[in-house]
Amino acid sequence: MKVFVAGASGALGRPLVRQLVAVGHEVTGMTRREERAEEIRAAGASACVCDAFDAEALRDATVAAAPEVVVHALTAIPERIDWKADPLAATNRVRTEGTRNLIAATVAAGARRIVAESVAFLYAPRGEWVKEEGAELFVGAPEPFGAAVDALADLEQQVLGAEGIESVVLRFGNFYGPGTSFAADGSQADEARRRRLPIVGPGTGTFSFIQVEDAAGATVAAVESGVSGVLNVVDDEPAPMREWVPFYAEAIGAKRPRRVPVWFAGLIVGRGLAKNAVELRGASNTKAKRELGWQPRYASWRQGFREALG
Repeated sequence: MKVFVAGASGALGRPLVRQLVAVGHEVTGMTRREERAEEIRAAGASACVCDAFDAEALRDATVAAAPEVVVHALTAIPERIDWKADPLAATNRVRTEGTRNLIAATVAAGARRIVAESVAFLYAPRGEWVKEEGAELFVGAPEPFGAAVDALADLEQQVLGAEGIESVVLRFGNFYGPGTSFAADGSQADEARRRRLPIVGPGTGTFSFIQVEDAAGATVAAVESGVSGVLNVVDDEPAPMREWVPFYAEAIGAKRPRRVPVWFAGLIVGRGLAKNAVELRGASNTKAKRELGWQPRYASWRQGFREALG
């Protein structure tokens, strides 16, 4: 099968291209930078250098690849996030304008299917602590999350509403593993070693994780399947901060994390982020496992943090 991967040099794109090639698909990977194109070719795929905001160039590149399936894994998240500097603005634009351009290119290329990356930590912080796909999204969230949730909701609506195309949205948990912020050499690990990844308040904010190779495996399954709609791609164990933060610190050789009150965290990172640390909801993977026939190799972050941080 011919597959066009937009965002082929990102945290998800790199293992995805490798796995698609390994099972025999003919892959074209798109990236914004020429130096990343060489990495894509080294993985056994064709590569094109293109900006998602250049609608004409993106259409031409997609048409030239003649894909049957397009994967939307475009993001622009910086390696180190400074919450005081609006770090999600570029990715929000990718998820709105970039998505619009990619869907138009998908239609022009005559592809039959699109698989798009979203996130599983956008559910409204009300009710049960572990959410299924039909749960309410946190639209109208305080910044810095409000614009991000709005952009993700727009992405999902565009993808699922694309006429004449099979479409599936994969809501991924927090990535860990090579090339991610939670890798042993990533920005979250650096924060933990500096004891700047604390347990906030009662530590009730519930996180869902997924190792990037497992995320790529679910994406391959979605490419090959006829499933449509929204699927949470997370591991089997959503966990509150009070459990995973100290386990993560130990796994990377950091000192035991501090505990800080919510009001103090709010002074440092902002009230919205501090509230998220105690109110965030996790996600259930029951539907993805059932409909994709997929199982994460690392069923729990406990195993993954010990074995596969990268």
